[in-house]
Amino acid sequence: YLSVAHRLEVQGRENLPAEPPFVMIANHCSHLDALTLAAALRGPAARQAHALAAGEVFFGSDPGAAFAAYAINALPVWRGATTRGALETLRTRLVEDRLVYILFPEGTRSRTGELGPFQAGLARLVLGTEVPVVPCWLDGAFACWPASRRWPRPGTLRLRIGAPLRFQGVSNDAAGRAAVTEACRAGVLALRAERT
Repeated sequence: YLSVAHRLEVQGRENLPAEPPFVMIANHCSHLDALTLAAALRGPAARQAHALAAGEVFFGSDPGAAFAAYAINALPVWRGATTRGALETLRTRLVEDRLVYILFPEGTRSRTGELGPFQAGLARLVLGTEVPVVPCWLDGAFACWPASRRWPRPGTLRLRIGAPLRFQGVSNDAAGRAAVTEACRAGVLALRAERT
């Protein structure tokens, strides 16, 4: 579907770690985003990938939950209701089961196409681990399927994958979480600046 309807182009696939665990992050404008990031994965990473999806959007009905589970192997995250214990469980699974998480630190789709502020949940997942964070930038998703449209329309999608970010030496406290959050947002924005 992505090749035919959206002529998906992927740049920087060589930046993906050879094996899980790792976390892919990107700007978030569309329901196409998680599917597009997942499509860039190959081998064990593709088989171990899970998109962290808004529970109230994708798991509020049986058809929605079935689609999310089948199309993007989604795990629900309930906005405003996810506890530290739930994040710790996700972090443990990420490391011990050697998974790939696809997530969008803005926490919601952009209504303008611009990158919003990042939430601190990402930092809570990776601090205290050796799990790399892979920043990505997705062009075209807002034009193809903005939040204001019920269904997608044809158009080109371009995914740029950046070099992994690592945070082993960062303290797992409020200052460390803020530093990781800002570094991740800067990594995603830097890929936007590379647009041609």
